[in-house]
Amino acid sequence: MSSASTQGPHARIETDSPRHRFALRLFDRLWARYRERVSYVADYEKVVADAGAQFVNDHIAFRTLACQTPAVGLFALARIFEALDYRPAGCYFFPDKRLTAMHYAHPHPQFPKLFLSELHVWELTPGVRELIYCTAASHRPLVSDELLSQLTGLEEDDPSEATLLDTVVDTFHTLPWRPPTPAVVEAVNAESQYAAWVLAHGYNVNHFTALINSHQVASLDSIEKTIAALQAAGVPMKSEIEGKPGSKLRQTATAAVEIDVPLEGGDLPWSYAYFELAERNDWTDPETGETARFEGFLGPQATQLFEMTRRPESGK
Repeated sequence: MSSASTQGPHARIETDSPRHRFALRLFDRLWARYRERVSYVADYEKVVADAGAQFVNDHIAFRTLACQTPAVGLFALARIFEALDYRPAGCYFFPDKRLTAMHYAHPHPQFPKLFLSELHVWELTPGVRELIYCTAASHRPLVSDELLSQLTGLEEDDPSEATLLDTVVDTFHTLPWRPPTPAVVEAVNAESQYAAWVLAHGYNVNHFTALINSHQVASLDSIEKTIAALQAAGVPMKSEIEGKPGSKLRQTATAAVEIDVPLEGGDLPWSYAYFELAERNDWTDPETGETARFEGFLGPQATQLFEMTRRPESGK
């Protein structure tokens, strides 16, 4: 394993801010678990290393359930990132999926974007809603105002930083409610694969994303070439590329891996995460007339990528 793989892809980003360094350490802790689970990441790293290319993480995605009782949703995670200087940069609505999403950007240009989505639980059928509400009722308390204040006030050589980092990592890695039974997850999955995914995985990372533009070698300088290299390495890929050649954003992904999820009554094999590829191109802002690389997201393309964790028997 290379030192970059050991450190994580965010360790090379330079910053003088203790808060910003904390965010980078958080991302690398999340990356470490994700990398252990998603075997295709190591295949990608080898392809990139063999080509003499570089991996830059474009964005990280998280999924949540929007409920009123208890009051949870994407804001439950967003406030952590806002305390680390992330700010909303775009809002997206997916009526067919019953989802709202927001993407967050950081003032440091090399920091990854964040894509947080939430499912409108109130739009599901009464029986499925009740299953979700019964599970969500045991949701642990949200991160405290005190924790957010600590994040905002982080200073150099803060003795509480290591403990604080463990606490924040646990927010993502530990299921926020009592584990549901396999029967509950499967019943919810029949109507909403997204809801079943969140019940099973909580706030674990849904995917990280390689920025094709960062490769900077001829053999991997397009999404098509990168797909071909991964397929040659035996990685199963999404059959289509989202976005036409030359468009401002083009995306695809590996297949999603399946892992054993510990639930009440035993483990359940369930779809977990995929590794995404994103190629960003220039566009002209119609409001300003300025041309720059497109740094946002496109709703219709994201809709198709949500499908990567679908199981054959899943609902929307």
